Amino acid sequence: MNKLYPNAAAALEGLLEDNMVIASGGFGLCGIPERLLEAIRASGVKGLTFASNNAGIDNEGIGMLLRTKQVAKMISSYVGENKEFERQFLSGELEVEFCPQGTLAERMRAGGAGIPGFFTKTGVGTQVAEGKEHKSFVGRDGVEETYILERGIFADLSIVKAWKADETGNAVFRKTARNFNQPAATCGKVCVVEVEEIVPTCSLDPDAIHLPGVFVNRMIVGAPYDKKIEFRTVRERESA
Repeated sequence: MNKLYPNAAAALEGLLEDNMVIASGGFGLCGIPERLLEAIRASGVKGLTFASNNAGIDNEGIGMLLRTKQVAKMISSYVGENKEFERQFLSGELEVEFCPQGTLAERMRAGGAGIPGFFTKTGVGTQVAEGKEHKSFVGRDGVEETYILERGIFADLSIVKAWKADETGNAVFRKTARNFNQPAATCGKVCVVEVEEIVPTCSLDPDAIHLPGVFVNRMIVGAPYDKKIEFRTVRERESA
């Protein structure tokens, strides 16, 4: 099956609709599916729920979709420096479900594994636990403790960015980009991957593959990319 499409718009054709849930990979501006997000913006779909570690920054990443008011809800762990995210949240224009970072990754992984819910100690006694089921378990240290129920994320669509992939969709993520791209890719009904480089089938070391091609439905080559930096910090030039 040919999984490679000529561009992002073609790869998303027939997959987008209003009010859908999208799991998006990336960590800050690292490993975000830039071309796919641009195509979603151009499509005009609205009322979207995004499950993503963060929303990028103003006009970059999911931030560009916040500007166009296409996002109705964010399931995130970090607001960061996105002023539009902050403004919409505080004004009540955007629904936000804050989720601890590790819990969010596990919710995506659980959804990809078909697990509808799991119990965790993270968030117990905080606002994160409000309205969630509490249950006591004896841990491995023999002490009974309280846990809260977190639900797996089942998305309509997964969009992620990979460093390399072969023609069958076996993908490799580079360093920090692996953090959320891998679990985000597995929890959607359909997974679209944008990749920097497509290599021949069987050319990747099987032990180096992070995402098996069985999870990947469609692919595009998104390169070339401009390296975007969230915070540029420089030191003053030392005098000679």
